[in-house]
Amino acid sequence: MHPTPAHSLTLEELADWTRRVADEVHRGEHEISADADERWHVRVHCDDQVDVWLISWTADQGTELHDHGGSAGAFTVVQGRLTETAWAGGVAPSREGARSRREGHLVDLTREAGETSVFGGHYVHDVRNVDGEVAVSVHAYSPPLSRMHYYTVETGRLVRRASLWTDDPEASAPAQEAS
Repeated sequence: MHPTPAHSLTLEELADWTRRVADEVHRGEHEISADADERWHVRVHCDDQVDVWLISWTADQGTELHDHGGSAGAFTVVQGRLTETAWAGGVAPSREGARSRREGHLVDLTREAGETSVFGGHYVHDVRNVDGEVAVSVHAYSPPLSRMHYYTVETGRLVRRASLWTDDPEASAPAQEAS
């Protein structure tokens, strides 16, 4: 995948990237496609510090509950509306194991066109389009995405169910890992 950069971008720098590419989309500098069977996505920039993606979401398309393997990120909604479901709970101390998080709950957040969301390297969320209109968003990760972890919630705790080495934010989640 990508080597660890000497300097990861700040959350504000990531937000600047997503807003800049969103402006390019509004000016017609990027072609957008939409596919009801599979989320359309294209990488628009990648270097040793940041990976930037353009993604379209048709009705009812979404991700699974995941993190970005230690990469911080930002996304800007260019068109439409997305629902982000975020984990509101702490990370478990290492003695409790990497697969479990302290008690918490999921919170639904509506992200409107023009809105930018930023998150640190341990943020867990899913993103989906629950509206009929196609949504478009720009996502940036630093360091560039190289791994994703997928989660379920069991009795108020976030439990890691699978991990995947990938540089593609739209990769399918693998089957559940053995306990």
